[in-house]
Amino acid sequence: MSKNLAKLCKTLQLSEIEVGAIKDASFPLKVPQDFLEQIKPGEANDPLLKQVLPIKAELEINDAYSKDPVGDLLKNPSPALIHKYHGRVLLIASPKCDIHCRYCFRRHFPYQEQTNQRHWQQALKAISEDKTIHEVILSGGDPMSLNENTLMDLIESIEKIEHITTLRIHSRTPIVAPSKAPQNALLAWAKKSRLNKVLVVHCNHANELSEKTAGLLKCYRESGFQLLNQSVLLKGINDSSETLIELSHALFKQDVLPYYLHQLDKVQGASHFEVIDKDALKLMNAIRPKLPGYLVPKLVREEAGKPNKSPI
Repeated sequence: MSKNLAKLCKTLQLSEIEVGAIKDASFPLKVPQDFLEQIKPGEANDPLLKQVLPIKAELEINDAYSKDPVGDLLKNPSPALIHKYHGRVLLIASPKCDIHCRYCFRRHFPYQEQTNQRHWQQALKAISEDKTIHEVILSGGDPMSLNENTLMDLIESIEKIEHITTLRIHSRTPIVAPSKAPQNALLAWAKKSRLNKVLVVHCNHANELSEKTAGLLKCYRESGFQLLNQSVLLKGINDSSETLIELSHALFKQDVLPYYLHQLDKVQGASHFEVIDKDALKLMNAIRPKLPGYLVPKLVREEAGKPNKSPI
């Protein structure tokens, strides 16, 4: 795990000046070892490095960007619970992630007010009382950053709610830190659980995938999880048709289907990653003829107050 900018640059054989890094970012640096090993030393424009490196551009204030770009706090009926969409709710399971992505749309989220176990109990009570809810989505932070026993306590509490039929876990951990992703207890539970199980991982570039991710994802798939991927379209990282095509094929080799390609959530500090809609649509038109339909992700945007993701 790297949290020190100087050590990170030394490991990657780069100077802080060369990569334009800053030390005083309010959102701290955090890079897990597995992800670090996928970054090419000596390559200042490495697409993985650019996702985690704090640079001066994120200090710029953009009036079109905000601290709550998708309106989470507008649909937050009780701490730890976000209820935007019909039939499903999102439960903030953890305030932590195993990696700090510089474009993170929840980088300003007030986790300290949302994520203790008392809040979980309030959220679970609200879910148990609303029989229109059939799916619970664990998010965060990252639910897989939790201690595995704590994660399993939460999952088993959800399974006890009779009208819940689907558990969905959104996690970047299996991609960026496969060595520490939960396995034993989670896999044993999954093989016998009555619930439909969906794991949505977050991979933006084929270089993030490795033999470690392949082995882990195979275990999840064999235990009964449907594996999907969501990416964020990021300027200078994956905004080429060749990169997106390669990503879809690489994911499929590891039993994962592309799900969403998100336009950037306009969170303050991330404007330098934006790809405008016109260019995003050109990319989609370029990849569709070269991929089977099941490997073409849906280009979408999440907008505050909307009852669903908005197709672009």
